[in-house]
Amino acid sequence: MTADWVVVAIVGLALAFDFINGFHDAANSIATVVSTRVLRPHHAVLWAAFFNFIAFVVFDTHVAATIGKGVVNPGAVTLPVITAGLVGAVVWDLVTWYYGLPTSSSHALVAGFAGAAMMHMRSLGGDAANWGELARIGAFILVAPLLGMAIGWVFMVATYWAFQHATPGGVRGLFRKLQLLSAAAYSLGHGGNDAQKTMGIIFAVLTATAAPGEAPASVPLWVVLACHTAMGLGTMAGGWRIVKTMGQRVCHLQPVHGFSAETAGAICLFGATNLGIPVSTTHTITGAILGVGSTRGAKAVHWNVAGRVVWAWVLTIPLSAAIAAVVLWVFEAAGWTAARGAM
Repeated sequence: MTADWVVVAIVGLALAFDFINGFHDAANSIATVVSTRVLRPHHAVLWAAFFNFIAFVVFDTHVAATIGKGVVNPGAVTLPVITAGLVGAVVWDLVTWYYGLPTSSSHALVAGFAGAAMMHMRSLGGDAANWGELARIGAFILVAPLLGMAIGWVFMVATYWAFQHATPGGVRGLFRKLQLLSAAAYSLGHGGNDAQKTMGIIFAVLTATAAPGEAPASVPLWVVLACHTAMGLGTMAGGWRIVKTMGQRVCHLQPVHGFSAETAGAICLFGATNLGIPVSTTHTITGAILGVGSTRGAKAVHWNVAGRVVWAWVLTIPLSAAIAAVVLWVFEAAGWTAARGAM
């Protein structure tokens, strides 16, 4: 049987990842509202953290089910695999946060989990991963930013047309108020999608360590509350390095641009969460910002910064998977080769 302290430690590591996810991805929720000076930074993180937390009352746990049951085949789920996957995601998040790169915590977690599972199954035979589900998640690496870009562009063009005869001061004043709502909606979508990824991992831990016939049928309420709390606290801590990249370096934003980008991003996140698809909030908001910025011409976007961000996206999956695989190899070399639910 698994020692209780091992389960507690892994759940603690999962919540630590959720906290890191919150401050790493705080930029996704607050960069636009801070860069447009609608809210001061510390007010913005409180605003975002609140909506990150209450997202559990809006969304079902479809994304958690995808992570917990759909990414890795049940026979490959062991406590060392889960732990190595979390370590891979945490390491990648911290490295990219240090360099101010807005990468995907979602894809880091999925890749870490799958990479560790494939390392575990290398000598056992059989598929470690659900390739159909991974393909669906992988497709949204392209779909999410492109959809965000398209909707952001449409919103911005529609806004230009609707307010073409309004005074700049009147437009700025109106959208300073509206951006509070769009930032709240985006933070709600961010909390609804991202917190569920950690719920899925903890659900996998509970399932792997449950006695026969006692595995939970769905994510327990305490897990839901713990994950949303950890993410909200992480958002309050703020990832200021990435806020600067997202809010200032990609393109210059006014309240009207921030509103359009956040609204476009929120629409994408609401749709993906209800479909149970774990998408990258980073990819989504970056695409939306690029779509909004491009309405002012190609020169309005700092494409060299955008290119640096894209490279970080490309490297996230292979490097997170590789880190997790190496960590699992170290566990196995040290003698921690637990079978499913055993020590």
